[in-house]
Amino acid sequence: MSKAVVIHQTGGREVLTIEDREVGMPGPGQLRIRNTHIGLNYIDVYFREGLYGTDTPFVPGAEGAGYITDIGEGVKGFKVGDRVATVVNGAYCEERLVEADKAVILPEEVSNEAAAAIMLKGMTVQYLFKQSYAIQPGQSCLFHAAAGGVGLLACQWAKAINVKLIGTAGTGEKCQLALDHGAAHCVNYRDEDWVEQVRELSGGGVPVVYDSVGKSTVEGSLDCLKPLGYFITFGNASGPVRDFSAAMLASRGSLYMQRPTLFTYIASRAQLNRVAGDLFNVVRSGDVKPVIGRRLPLAEVAEAHRGLEARETIGSTILEV
Repeated sequence: MSKAVVIHQTGGREVLTIEDREVGMPGPGQLRIRNTHIGLNYIDVYFREGLYGTDTPFVPGAEGAGYITDIGEGVKGFKVGDRVATVVNGAYCEERLVEADKAVILPEEVSNEAAAAIMLKGMTVQYLFKQSYAIQPGQSCLFHAAAGGVGLLACQWAKAINVKLIGTAGTGEKCQLALDHGAAHCVNYRDEDWVEQVRELSGGGVPVVYDSVGKSTVEGSLDCLKPLGYFITFGNASGPVRDFSAAMLASRGSLYMQRPTLFTYIASRAQLNRVAGDLFNVVRSGDVKPVIGRRLPLAEVAEAHRGLEARETIGSTILEV
């Protein structure tokens, strides 16, 4: 039996229950993995609340690292004992079955703990910077929640590729943390004039905004863009973007808008290898390092969610199994 966090009905943190579940043996094309560390992401809250519809009961979580304990028929390239990371739903558990084509072997330089802290978040930065909008050296961007798990990785990656990242955060302490990790500037989005600050720092506007905050920042994000700029909204930490009109893009200079998700960018084995490979390369080089702000045991998953929702977190939060 394996302990797992199970949601039988979507809702608040009280719906996170810990149960014993039978894992079973891996079928063809599958791996059985014993997690040692699990990463938390705000998307976990969306699933728990029911914002992203899914059948119940389900095990939440999408980021884990551990060891292969058994291998199903037909699986190539893995062996029992390999350290692997997965970015696939159902991660809040001690042990699980996953499709082998959704797992990646961890290089020696990336610990299980680090992998749980960076896989989903770091691959998110990869597709944002290299695929959603292929930002170039010397360009500037606005990156919201720059002191969060994704944000601190983005600050480091931007500095490594000579991109001027202007971050936002909710406190002076968090702004300083973003600066310490490579942001060129950071403004407090609780200031009434944060849009004016960004426009001044960028010399009239940025070509791209990466926004995971959502409802409370959407209009300000659009106002920070140059004509023909890209508004990339990839999260809803303050609530989903509603009452959005295409005219909001037209009136600000023929803007582009995208709502991407990581799973589109890692849908195939080749895509997963490429995106994860880019991430491992910047970690190996030392340009990007995981920032773990909080470690909690699996049994305290509700407290981990509370910290996420209260925006108390700095860097990544991980659950230790």
